[in-house]
Amino acid sequence: MKSHPSPLARSQDAQMWQPKRNLSKWSEQLVKYIFAAFALISVATTLGIVFTLIFETFEFFREVPIFRFLTETQWTPLFTNAKFGIWVLVSATFMTSVIALFVALPVGLLAAICLSEYASPRVRQWLKPTLEILAGVPTVVYGYFALLFITPILQTFIPGLKTFNGLSAGLVMGIAILPFVASLSEDAIYAVPQSLRQGSYALGTTKRETITGVVLPAALSGIVASFVLAVARAVGETMIVTIAAGSNPTLTFDPRVPVQTMTAFIVQVSLGDTPATSLAFKTIFAVGMMLFLMTFVLNIFSFWFVRRFQEKYE
Repeated sequence: MKSHPSPLARSQDAQMWQPKRNLSKWSEQLVKYIFAAFALISVATTLGIVFTLIFETFEFFREVPIFRFLTETQWTPLFTNAKFGIWVLVSATFMTSVIALFVALPVGLLAAICLSEYASPRVRQWLKPTLEILAGVPTVVYGYFALLFITPILQTFIPGLKTFNGLSAGLVMGIAILPFVASLSEDAIYAVPQSLRQGSYALGTTKRETITGVVLPAALSGIVASFVLAVARAVGETMIVTIAAGSNPTLTFDPRVPVQTMTAFIVQVSLGDTPATSLAFKTIFAVGMMLFLMTFVLNIFSFWFVRRFQEKYE
């Protein structure tokens, strides 16, 4: 017959396992609090950045009316007769970013489609890491590449192109952000279930029709995320535009002439020659707030676009 432990033995076993259970419970609680602390650190860092920008920008607008900031057409905060027309820097940032996106978005998306849908596993295995190497190249190298290689080539067939210009800076910046679009979009496309592709083929569609009508809409959220990241990367790029585009704050949309972007101005003021308590120094926080608002609005638009597109196809 099978013997059963006595009540006393069961009680002793329960007492022996109780400390281990308590230790396991406390260890789980400790890990939970540690992870929560790390999450709070990231949130606190973000809030600290935002509050710093808000406070310093408020100090700037106490001396410079926001009307001047938004309506003047010159940007000379370091001169004696200071002008604070932020649209001079915004126009240069917008121009170089648009040029970069015209290069990065279509090329990156087509590269992602090629890697995910047409390339063999062996080709994808070596082609994708090779493409991602571009993301590891220092932006200083890209800046000098634009200034010393791309600009002389463009000057041979574009009349009036200056040594420092927005065109070469934008083109090379597009090459720099291309890996972000290609890699993230390829991951999103590759993650689309094969059952969707097989179902589309079963209906008699071609490979091109399957990609454009089924795969890309299914991977839209990831593709849009890569586009948003690329736009934010282009708007916030510093060294390429500082080296290749110059430091001439001019309100123009002519990419052949030198311009100054918002990030290039921040670099100029942050070199250490401007006193930290001066009005000129405070301008970098106002420019930084403008950059923050631009990327913030862009993210809101991306969330709205993805949600509306998903509701359309549900």
